[in-house]
Parts: sequence; C-alpha cells; structure tokens
Amino acid sequence: MRALRGSLIASVALLPCTVQAQQGATQAVTLEELNVVATTPVSGTGGGGGQRLDKVPFTVETVSARQLEQDRPTLDPTFTLARTTPGVNVSDGQGNSFRQTLTYRGFDASPLQGAPQGLAVYQNGTRINEAFGDVVNWDLIPSVAINRIDIVTGNPVFGLNALGGAVNIEMKNGFTWQGKEVSVMGGSDGRIVGTLQYGEVIGPWSFYFAGEGLRDAGWRFQSPSEIGRVYADLGHRTLDSEFHVIASGAKTFFGAAAATPVDFTHVDPRAIFTNPQTTSTEVGQIQVTGKVNVSPTWDLQGNAYMRRFSQVYVDGNDGNFENCSSRSNFRGFLCYEDDGFTIAPGQTQAQFRNQFLILGPQNQRIPFRAGIPYGTLDTVRTEATGYGGTLQATNRDQWFGHNNTFIVGGSIDAADYTFKSASTLGVINPDLSITVDPNNPYYGNIPGLGVGPIRTAAALGIAPSLVTGSNLYLGLYALDTFDVTDALTLTAGARLNFARISTQDQTGFSPDVTGTHYFNRINPVAGLTYKFYPWLNLYGGYSESNRAPTPLELACANPNRPCLLPNSLVADPPLNQVVARTYEAGFRGTVPDFYAGGLLNYKIGAFRTDLTNDILQIAVPGNAARGYYVNVPATQRQGIEVAGEYVGERLSLYANYALIDATFQFRGNLSSPNNPLANGGLITVSPGNKVPLVPDHQIKVGFNYAVTPTWTFGANLQAYSSSYFRGDESNLNRKLPAYFTANLNTSVQVTPRLQVFALMTNIFNNRYANFGTFAEPGAVAGNYVIRDPRTTTLAQPLSVYGGIRYAFGDAPAPMPEPLVRKF
Repeated sequence: MRALRGSLIASVALLPCTVQAQQGATQAVTLEELNVVATTPVSGTGGGGGQRLDKVPFTVETVSARQLEQDRPTLDPTFTLARTTPGVNVSDGQGNSFRQTLTYRGFDASPLQGAPQGLAVYQNGTRINEAFGDVVNWDLIPSVAINRIDIVTGNPVFGLNALGGAVNIEMKNGFTWQGKEVSVMGGSDGRIVGTLQYGEVIGPWSFYFAGEGLRDAGWRFQSPSEIGRVYADLGHRTLDSEFHVIASGAKTFFGAAAATPVDFTHVDPRAIFTNPQTTSTEVGQIQVTGKVNVSPTWDLQGNAYMRRFSQVYVDGNDGNFENCSSRSNFRGFLCYEDDGFTIAPGQTQAQFRNQFLILGPQNQRIPFRAGIPYGTLDTVRTEATGYGGTLQATNRDQWFGHNNTFIVGGSIDAADYTFKSASTLGVINPDLSITVDPNNPYYGNIPGLGVGPIRTAAALGIAPSLVTGSNLYLGLYALDTFDVTDALTLTAGARLNFARISTQDQTGFSPDVTGTHYFNRINPVAGLTYKFYPWLNLYGGYSESNRAPTPLELACANPNRPCLLPNSLVADPPLNQVVARTYEAGFRGTVPDFYAGGLLNYKIGAFRTDLTNDILQIAVPGNAARGYYVNVPATQRQGIEVAGEYVGERLSLYANYALIDATFQFRGNLSSPNNPLANGGLITVSPGNKVPLVPDHQIKVGFNYAVTPTWTFGANLQAYSSSYFRGDESNLNRKLPAYFTANLNTSVQVTPRLQVFALMTNIFNNRYANFGTFAEPGAVAGNYVIRDPRTTTLAQPLSVYGGIRYAFGDAPAPMPEPLVRKF
C-alpha cells in the first residue's frame, strides 16, 4: 500500500502534461437509472434491482459520480455530501477533513471511537460500520471508485444503526465504467494527489481497477495526511445472472487529532494542543456479489464478505497526577487525581486514596517530584476480522391483477475483535509534546522507571486493557410494495434484528468487562405514495429501527469505574438498546421542459424521529478525558426539508433548506466537569434543550455554467446557524457562531482527452468552527495557561487545488453533461 501511494503521488512528476478525466458515454448515468433506488442493502449490487422512486414512501438523497468528480482534489465524499445534500452537516473534531463526523438530520456517522452512531453505512451491500464501536472511517473508502451514494431514510430493512437512515454506497465496475484515466493534482498545504482508473468489458467478463494516493502537511501544526487506497472488481454477466468478485484495501495516517483551546488559536489559528496525536489505519476486504434470475418473476441476490481492520491511535495527554494525599499511606509518591470517584460504603479515607497510587511497569512506586509537568502517552490498538453476507429473494408476480414486488431476505454479520490500550508515564515538554524518555531531566532522574505501562493500584482510571470479544448480528426481513391503482402504492414490511455481543477481559484488572449481552427487536415499516400527476408525487410512512450498544459502550457504562476514553475499559452494567420511531411525509416530483427544455426536480417534506434510551458519552468530574456511557430516557429529531434543482443545456443549479430541531426530551442531571456554568460538575438538562453540534438551519446553493463548449465554471455556498458546544447539553453557554463557506470550481476541455481543472474551497477564508467542547482551565507544563475553557477546531482556510486528467483510448471523450439528482 505504501508503494502504491508513493507511485500515485509520483505520477505528478512523471505525467505533468498527460492527464484528463474519462468522460465516456459508458460512464454517464441516465435519468432512468437515477430514478431507481435501493430499498435493501443488496439492491443495486450484482446486476441491479431496487424500486422506482415514485413508489418509495421515504426520502432518498442521491450524490452521483459526476458530483464527486467535481470535488476530486478533496478525495473526500463527505465534502460533496455536505455541500449538496439537505440535512447534512459535518463537524471536525480532529482538525482533518478526512476524519470528520457526518451528521444527517442530527444522527452521526463518525470515525471517532465512542461517538454514538446513528447511521448504517453500506458499501456494495456490505455494512462497513466497524465491529468494535460501529465507527465509520470515511478515509478508507476509495472515492474515485464511487458510482453513487444514496441516503435512505425510514427503512428498517437496512438493519442495526439505521436510526436516522442508511448511507448506501454503490461502487463502479467494468460494466458501468469503461476507459483508462489518470489524474494528478496539487495545491495548498503541499497536497499532492494521484488517481487512476481502468475499466473494460471483454465478452461476458468485465474488469475495473482504481487507485488513489494523497499526501499533504495539513493546515494545522503536526497534522500531515497520507492516504493510499485501491479497489478492484472482476465481473461476469450472462442473460440471467451477474457475479462480481471485489477486493479493496486502504492505508491511512493522520496527525494532530483533537480540538485546540481558543486561547491558543487566538494567537495562531494553526495551533494544536498536546502531541503526538496520530491515527494509523489499515483495512482489507474481499467481497462476492451476485444476482440470478431464477424465473421471469423470481430472482436471487446476495453477497458474502470478509473484512480485516486495524487501527493504532497514539495520544499525548496531561497526566492529571499529584502528590499522594497525606490521608493515604503513600505521601511522597505519585498518585492519580481521585476527584472523579466517590468513596465506597465502609471504606476508610486511607483505603480509598491508596487505590490511586501510580505503579510503574514493574509495579514499582514512583516518587513524586514537584515542578515536573507529568503527562501520559496513551496508545490504543483496535483490530477486528469481520465476515458475513446477505441472501435475498425478490418476486414480481402480480397479485389480484395488480403489480407487486415482494422481497424476503436474511443477513449475518459476525466479527472477532481485540482492543488493547496502555498509558506510559511521560512529561510535557515546553513545546507541549509528550515524551517518554526516562533520561529526560524533567523526570527527576527516577532510577529504574523504565518505559512501559503504568496503572493505579486499584486499576481505576488508568490501567492497561486487553479485551477480546465477538459480535453476532442476525437479521430477517420482508418488504412488499403493492400497486393498489396506477397512482397509489402501498409498502409494508418488517425486520427482525438479533445481536449477541461478547467481551472477555484478558488482564485481570477489569473482570467486570467479561460478559455476553443479547438484544433483539422486530421493526415494522409502512407507507404509501400517490401520484397525482406525472410531476406531483405524495409520499409518507412510519417506521421503527434500533441500535444495540457497541462493545465499547457496554464495557464502559459504570460511573463508579469510568474509562480513560477511549484508552481503558472497565465495568459493564447493562445498557438498553436505542429505539427510534420515525414519521415522514412530503411531496416531490420532476417537471420536464420547465424552462428552455430543462428539467426541474423539487421536494418538500417533513419528518420526526423519537428515540428512547438514547446513549450519550458522559465525562466525569476532575478529568474530561475519563467518562462513561449512559442511557437517557428520550431525544427527538424533527424538521422540514425543501429542495429544488434545475438542469438545462448549459446551466445547472440547486438550492435547498433544512430545519433540523434536535432536542432532549427528559429532565435530569448530566456530568460536564469543564462546563464553566456547571454546578459541582453537573448540568441540568430539560425537555427542549438542543442536542450539541447540530445547527437548526442549513442553506445550500450552487450552480455550474458552460461558458463555452469547452469551459465550465461553478460555485456553491453553504450556510449554517449556530449550535451548542459538546458538553453544554443544558444550553447555558454561548454557542458556536453561525457560519458560511463557499467554493469555486472550473474546468477546461483542452482536447477531447485532456482536461485541466481547479477547485477553490472556503474562498472567503472564513475561520469558523463547526466543532467545540470544553477543557479544564489552568497551567499546562508551566509555560501555558488555559483561561478560557472552550476548545474548537477551526475550519480549513482558503485552499486552492489544480490538476489535469488524461483519458487513454481510441474513442474521444465527450464533454461532461449536467446530471439530475433525484429526491
């Protein structure tokens, strides 16, 4: 993977004048194809399937390959989703565009371990929410190989985590894309990018390959990005069957993965906090998909896969250490702060405080040295091997003389995982880096310390962890779509979800981690569509869905034994599964010949999702790095979406608005120790308080215009209202300010095969923040003082990228044409 990444980046130097995008007719997606959407995870894989949009009783948002190509220098599908799709916003908790949390209607699909996940994400029908924490690593998806992305709401057939909907990513193959293309790009922050694609059909066989490589220095200090991704598909098609064998892999590396105190960014917007903070990830997946037409009205469709995932996170942190209390037996030695814990009944003060004595790698006591800025270097390694598949049968026989589509299927997803973490004693250097060299004079020349894991005497808060376990997710589903009349269509169905989650502690420090948990639920769906006119369609429905707690959440759910998130796992009292109930209705349609022969797509809709037993991540007093997970009684997401898009011969434009009202629907106290308006570390949440980091209002507009037959120019703008900081669930502090950002894009078709293009992001250089939380004020390493508890991640500044694409082959490539996005 490193060699591939290097070779793709090296293509910038090797092919400076020979690059252009393949825009062949075989690559174009017709309006009819976009009017068919997947209603199950495997629909659309292995030779097609799905349902006509005017018969789907819930919202579908689509991003096409051409829209992704416009943003190709970013190599980031979340960038395109955020700029085009109503209801989507991103929050950057790590200062890297490739590791952002995508939020749709207030539900997250996030790469952050421990973030409550509310969207199911599929790639070619395979669920890619990772096994241990259900996280979604957008940086591992080969973006150049994406054919389309659908966001589908209100359909429990997509299984666990589809609380707010499912993101269904359909990849290219040799039957849908043919040609030879190389692209090279470069720009701000030293970004160098290389991509290639190759697709061909030979008789009944097809082959497709894509590769991507990227490297840049990042817009913050110590924040480089390195990406290498490959994707390959071998297909075979006959008159009544189609099969594909797919292999993909990725390797990524990122630095500086945390928000920064605003006291620091006021001095320098590029500032970070402590370091290192590096994330190294690898994934490999093999998949088989297929479809067989058993009879004129029956077909079988399915897939099988194996996925291997590995991630290492290294994080330097403030140690939160102190001289052991005089009320303990270890005055003069190093102890961990105990203010996040409560004394147990019958326990003496000495017994309580003795638990927090720090022991070195050989279980030795560590003498306390005044004036030393102690820190920890925390390392987390997560590995998982997943496998499973889905089998589905579809029948299209008429019922009582009426058209009908009946789908029945089942899925199995299993995974074995290992989670390992450890903290090593270090010091915070004057540049806020954490080092673990025992010869560093800041250590106070402690003899025999060594470099290895430390822990508290009672393994509270800081302790090495080694947890192994397994997940088993089973699903059975049925979905029927019945045409009552030519205009009225009814849809009804249900899915049974079963989850078994087993964890075992391998260290002996956290025996409560060991346990097996079972969850099951039947989730129904029912809805209707009515076509008043060819250009006016009513849709509406009701559905239920559920999310089982992740292994991480189950293993860290006791406030009396909190975790150093995400670096330790301790007790596991049971959490309840989250249940969502969604109501949705609206109008949509396509108006042909709207103006000068163009097409107008439009939608207006409303939705409401009520959640019970929602899961939140809570910090404990004394140290926001330690925390646990809790169920809260109820939360709610509701809103409206209005969208329109016009596509003409030379002009295409879109505009949409979304109101997202995400609120808590209970009264109670939550822990938020660094919230400046907390009372004893607690905040009070009341019904109607807003969920943090979800803007109420979103506006998105954009256009593309063919100035000449060979020159296209476009611009787009997104505006978001203010939102609350994470940790301010009581809504008492001032918000993250409202913001807007705008981008420009242009391309010139120099020859039928050679294209030159450019992309400018954040053209007004707005230094807004879409993520914020709180930190503990006070001195850091004796050289810095945090007075303002707010920490934020500033957005990427004005960035400029340019590149060229070259398509090899005999047939010249036609000019790109506008593509209608269906709602």
